[in-house]
Amino acid sequence: MAIKTTAFGYPKIGPNREMKKAIESYWKNEISKEELYKRLEEVDAERMSKVINANLDYIPSNDFSLYDFVLDVSTMFDVIPSRFRNIEDSLDRYFAMARGTDNAIACEMTKWFDTNYHYIVPEFEGGFKIVKNRPLTSYKWAKEKFGVETKPVLIGPFTYIFLGKVYERQEGSLLMKMIKAPESEKFRPLVLEIASLYNGILLELQREGVKAVQLDEPALVLDLTEEQIQTLIDAYKVVMHDINNLEVFVHTYYESLDNFEKITRELPVSGIGLDFIVNNENLENIKKFGFPTDKKLIAGVISGRDPWKTDYKEVLSLIDEILKYVPEENLILSNAAPLFHLPVSLEPEKGHLDSDLIGLLSFADERLEELKTLKEIINEGKDIPVQTLQDLRDKFKNEKVREAVKDIDNQDIKRPHEFKERYKKQIELLGLPRFPTTTIGSFPQTKEVRQTRAKFRRGEISKEEYDRFIKEQIKKAVEIQEEIGLDVFVHGEFERTDMVEFFGEKMEGFAFTKNGWVQSYGTRCVRPPIIYGDVSRPEPMTVEEIVYAQSLTDKPMKGMLTGPTTILNWSFYRKDIPKKEIAYQIALALREEVLDLEKADIKVIQIDEPAFREGLPLKKRKQKEYLNWA
Repeated sequence: MAIKTTAFGYPKIGPNREMKKAIESYWKNEISKEELYKRLEEVDAERMSKVINANLDYIPSNDFSLYDFVLDVSTMFDVIPSRFRNIEDSLDRYFAMARGTDNAIACEMTKWFDTNYHYIVPEFEGGFKIVKNRPLTSYKWAKEKFGVETKPVLIGPFTYIFLGKVYERQEGSLLMKMIKAPESEKFRPLVLEIASLYNGILLELQREGVKAVQLDEPALVLDLTEEQIQTLIDAYKVVMHDINNLEVFVHTYYESLDNFEKITRELPVSGIGLDFIVNNENLENIKKFGFPTDKKLIAGVISGRDPWKTDYKEVLSLIDEILKYVPEENLILSNAAPLFHLPVSLEPEKGHLDSDLIGLLSFADERLEELKTLKEIINEGKDIPVQTLQDLRDKFKNEKVREAVKDIDNQDIKRPHEFKERYKKQIELLGLPRFPTTTIGSFPQTKEVRQTRAKFRRGEISKEEYDRFIKEQIKKAVEIQEEIGLDVFVHGEFERTDMVEFFGEKMEGFAFTKNGWVQSYGTRCVRPPIIYGDVSRPEPMTVEEIVYAQSLTDKPMKGMLTGPTTILNWSFYRKDIPKKEIAYQIALALREEVLDLEKADIKVIQIDEPAFREGLPLKKRKQKEYLNWA
C-alpha cells in the first residue's frame, strides 16, 4: 500500500496575469465574449497541465474562476439579488454582482477568513435552485481535454451559508436590513435547504462516474456553537443521501478543528482534511482522540500560505507521527491551505532575487513539486534532498536588531503621560482650533505621476528630474490645502507607490519579487513583500519630502508612516522567529524614523494601520495575545 497525494487551490491568474488581462479587456469591450472564454480556457488548461504533471492521485477540477469562487456558487444556485435580475446575459450579470452597475450597487466584498483574499458576500433573499452543475461541467472538460479522472472541488454548504447575509426586518420598522447569516434564525433552515441541492449536485456526479469530490469547509475552524455543529452534521446527512459510490472529502484549513471528536466521528463523509501547518493542535487532537478508522485523513503537510521551502525532514517526522494513529491506506498528503495565496512560480525570480533567498523560497509550482518529491521519498525510497535551510537563514541574521528586540521586554513601553494631558499640550503648541481639520494623507496618483515614476524606473529621466517633479506635486498639494483652509497639512505621498512597498524598499530584511503576483480579489493582484531577514532602517525614509513640504507652509505638516502590523500583515513574513518579534523589529525601525522627524521639527506624525485587525486570529481565545503585542 502506498501513500496518496492531492492538491487544491492552484492559482487562477496565470503565470503573467493572463486572466486579469483577458477579463479587463472584455470589460473595456476590446475583446468579445467568445475571445474571453477562449483565453481563459487556455489559462485553465495550462494550470491543469501543471497539476496533472505533479503525479497526484486525486487531481482537482472546478477550481478555476472568472472572479471569485464564492460568487461562482451563488450563481450556480441562483442566489442573485433582485437588483441584478434584469440583466439578461449571465456573464454580464456575474460581473455586475461583483462590480456593480450605474443602477445597482455591487454585492459586498470582504476578507476571506484571515487571509488577504476577498470574496463576494452572498445575499439570501429567497430560495435556491440549481442553474448549472459547474463541478460536473469542469469534470467533463478535464476528462475530454486531458483524459484524466478528477476530483471536483466546491465550497461546502455550511461555509457557503455561514459567509452570507440574510435580509431581516428591523424590530418596530418596515425597513429591512442585512445581517450575518449565522446571527439569523434562518441560518439552520438555509443550510438544510441548500444541503439538498448539494445532494442533487453529488448525485449527478455519482451517475457520471466521478470517484471523489472535495467540499471545502474552512468555517469549521471558527468558534462554533453546539447548535451550529449539529446543523453541520444534519446538513451532511442530507448532502450524503443515496451517495454510496462517491468519496466525499470535507476539507478544513487556516486553523485547527475544535469539537474535534464530535465532528470527525459524526460527520457522515469519506474523509476529512486537516491543516497540520498552522499549528500542532490538529496533531495533538489526533493523539488525544484518535481518528475514525472509517474515514480517510487528508493531511495538509505542505504550506499553502507562506512561500518558505518545505523542510523534508520536518515533514517526514510529522507524517511518521500521524501514521501512529492513521493507517497508511487511509492517509492522503496535501497542501494545508489553498495554493492561490502564493505566486505561481519561482522561475521568473531567478537572477532577480538573491540566490540564497531563492534557496529558501517555494511558490505554487514548487509546492506541487514538493508534494511529488514527498510521495517519491515515501513510496519509492527516493533519497531525501540535501537541504541547508538553517545555514541560509543564518546569513540574514542581524544580532544588533535581535538584541534591541530583547530589550523591549525589559522596558516600560507605555508613554509617560496620559493622552488627555498630551493632547492639551499639543493643541496649545500647534495653535489648533477645537476641531482641527486634516486629510488622511495620500492625494490621487494621477496618470502623470504614474508615468513619470515609470520613466524614472526605466532610466528615461534622472533622479534630479524625478525629485524636481515630486516637489512640484507636493507644492501643488500644499497650495490646495491652503486654499481650502485645512488646519493640519499632508504632503500628498506622490513619491510613494504602495504604502507597504515604499517602506519595505527602504528597510533591510525585505525583498520584492519581479513577478510574484497573488490574487487579492477579482482581477486585482498584489505583490506582497517578502520579509526574509532581520529588519532595520539604514537611513531616513521620509524626512526629506516632509521637511520640504513643511518649508512651504506655516501650518503643521504631518509625517506619514505605515505602521508595523500593517507592513507585517500585508507581507510574506518569515516563520523561523515569532510574528511578534518581526513586528517589534519593524516598530523599532519606524521609531528611528519618528525620532528623525521629531528632530526635523515635524510636530504631527500619522501612523497608518489599516491592516491592524487583519492579523487577528480566527479563534477568540487567541485574539487577546495578538492585540496585546500588536
